[in-house]
Formats: sequence, C-alpha cells, structure tokens
Amino acid sequence: MKLNTDVNSLTVLELTQALVDRLSISPNDWHRLKANRKARASEQAAAALVFLLKDKPDEAVTRFQQAISWLNLSISASPCPHHSDRDKKTLNN
Repeated sequence: MKLNTDVNSLTVLELTQALVDRLSISPNDWHRLKANRKARASEQAAAALVFLLKDKPDEAVTRFQQAISWLNLSISASPCPHHSDRDKKTLNN
C-alpha cells in the first residue's frame, strides 16, 4: 500500500490488512520481539479482525484467544526451533 493512498478510498478490509502488515513481526525482529506480549497480542488481534471481516469467525476466535492469552500471561514464547536443534546437538556431543 502506498503511503500517499487516500485512506477514504480503501475498504475496511484493506485498512485492516494494512494494519496486519504493520503489526506483523518481521523475521529480522523475531528474536527481539518473540516474547513481547504487546507486539504478539497486537499481531494476533489484527489478524483476527481480518478473519472476522472475511466471514471466518472460527479463525477470528482462535486469533482473538491467542491475543488474550498473550495479554493475560497464559502463554509465552516457545524456544526458536533453530536454537533448540543446535542445543540438542551440543548436549548430545
């Protein structure tokens, strides 16, 4: 989406998708933000809105539940699979 795009010309779904794009954690920021509860909840809540607007309520509920879980501290970031594999190899040698 161009920065100069007139917001009024966009649909609600396009605006919501732009929000998802802005809130998504990029691969370069993954390690820094993987445990950031606000970032993770925001990412999931925005995705939930997209699914809601696309008439996929089950997917929306799943994403909203994930967002809530980040906020109420009931989930936490899992270890990076790449690091876990490397750590296992180190432990086995």
